[in-house]
Amino acid sequence: MPVTVITGTSTGIGQTTALHLARKGHTVWATMRNPAAGGAPLTEAATTEGLDLRLLALDVDNDDSVERGMAEVFAASGQVDVLVNNAGIGGAKSLEETSDAELRAMMETNFFGAMRMVRAVLPGMRERQSGTIVNVTSVAGIVANAPQGPYAASKFALEAASEVLAQEVLRFGIRVAIIEPGVIATPIFAKGADAFDPSSPYADLVRRIGRFFTKSLVNPTQPEAVAEAIEHAITTDSPKLRYP
Repeated sequence: MPVTVITGTSTGIGQTTALHLARKGHTVWATMRNPAAGGAPLTEAATTEGLDLRLLALDVDNDDSVERGMAEVFAASGQVDVLVNNAGIGGAKSLEETSDAELRAMMETNFFGAMRMVRAVLPGMRERQSGTIVNVTSVAGIVANAPQGPYAASKFALEAASEVLAQEVLRFGIRVAIIEPGVIATPIFAKGADAFDPSSPYADLVRRIGRFFTKSLVNPTQPEAVAEAIEHAITTDSPKLRYP
């Protein structure tokens, strides 16, 4: 069965996808920055259900962390058949009020982190002439709305890179898929909440998007639906580039 690496598995889509694919027989390497803090649900499920699900400390923002983590994967499993780039951070803040440091942090995780992981797995996939790379973006990577400029920019970047990557690696038998979730019942919205400044000239935009998320989260899409879409993208005989 496939050896699958999934980033950002402490909560939400990543955690759910790790469990879903492990239950389907994948050997899953579930990565997160701090497994001691966020790995208990996965560890418990793996033990209780007898899943081949292994936690791995890995920070996609850090070259050394990615190198060390992937070296452990290759030493234990020999190869990576599937990469799911899911790690990401959110936020709702105007571009004017977002510092360069904040912009870089958003791009570091949401774009550069994914590219680090892609570079780590591609040599082996090319050698075997097979593999699948799944990049989890967002509807914000298709349509940008204020005040999510920094977040949307990072997701647009990942969309573009994924589209080019699919063209580059098709000749090697490697599949690239883009998953584009909408509003999902996950903690990313709470994690990405910026301190709200009511005196901001853009306060009305922050309130507006807050109302949208509040309304959408009354009956949100569940992360299980995204996990199923990811599984389909990996296994289908009729692959597409985008799965909205």
